[in-house]
Amino acid sequence: MRYLPFIGTFILCLLIVAAMSAFTVDQRSFAIVRQFGEIKEVISKPGLYFKFPMIQDVRYFDNRILTYEAADPERFITKEKKPVLVDAYVKWRIVNPKQYYVSVRGEETLAQIRLSQTINGGLRDEFAKLTVKDVISAERESIMKTVRTKAAADALSIGVEIVDVRLKRIDLPPEVSESVYRRMEAERKSEANRLRSEGGAQAEKIRADADRQREVTIAEAYRDAQHTMGEGDAKATAIYGSAFGQNPEFYAFYRSLEAYRKSFKSKTDVMVVDPSSDFFKYLKGSGKGGK
Repeated sequence: MRYLPFIGTFILCLLIVAAMSAFTVDQRSFAIVRQFGEIKEVISKPGLYFKFPMIQDVRYFDNRILTYEAADPERFITKEKKPVLVDAYVKWRIVNPKQYYVSVRGEETLAQIRLSQTINGGLRDEFAKLTVKDVISAERESIMKTVRTKAAADALSIGVEIVDVRLKRIDLPPEVSESVYRRMEAERKSEANRLRSEGGAQAEKIRADADRQREVTIAEAYRDAQHTMGEGDAKATAIYGSAFGQNPEFYAFYRSLEAYRKSFKSKTDVMVVDPSSDFFKYLKGSGKGGK
C-alpha cells in the first residue's frame, strides 16, 4: 500500500502527458505540427492525432472560403485621367498550408495585405486602359475576370487560391461626377435626337409609299371601272341592236315611250313642240286607233 501514492502519481502523469499529446483536427481546418519552430507534419484530414508534448506544438488554419474587403473604397485613374472610387472584395482560401505558413507566417492579416496589393495592382492596370463609361457600364465583368486571372499566380506563391474577385460599386468622386453625368446626358440626348430624326425620315418614307400605293390603287380601280362600264355599254348596245333587228317597229315604240316618260316626269314640266313633229308619232297613232 505504501506504493499506492506513487502509482497514482504515475498514472496521473501519464494522463497529463496523453492529454498534452493528443489533438484533433476537424473538417474545417488544416493543422501544422511544429517542432522547435520547424514544420514536421501537415495534416489536412480530420481525426485524432498525437504529438510530442513540450517539444511539438500545433497551428490550425481555416480551410474554408474567406473574404477580404477593404474598409474604404480604393481610388483608381481611368484612361481619361479621371478618378473613380472602387469598392471590391476577394474570396480566397488556403490550399497549401505549409507554403502559407512559410510565406506569411500563417497570419491571415499578412495574407490579406498581400492579396490587397496584388488585386489593387491588377485593378489599377485595368482601369488605366478604360474610360469612365466603360468601367461603369460595359466592362465590369471583363475587369473582374482579368484581375482574377492575373492575381492567381501570385496568390499561389503564398499558398492560397483566389476563388473570386468582385466589384461591388464604382463611384465617381464628387468633383468629377457632375461633369461626367452632364456629358453622358448630352450624349444620350444626341442619341435620342438622332433616333427621332431617323424615325421621322422612316415615317415620311412610309407615308409616301402609302400615298403612292393609294394613288395606284385608285387609278387601277378607275381603269377597271371604265373597262367594266365599256363592256356594259357594249352589251347594252348589242342587246338594243338585237331587239331592233327582231322588231324595228316595237323597238321604236318602246324608245318613244321611254322618251315620253323622261320628258313628262314632273307635272310642272312644259314642252312646246310642233304637233306634226315625229315626237308625237305614236301618240297620234294611238289616237287614230282609238277612233
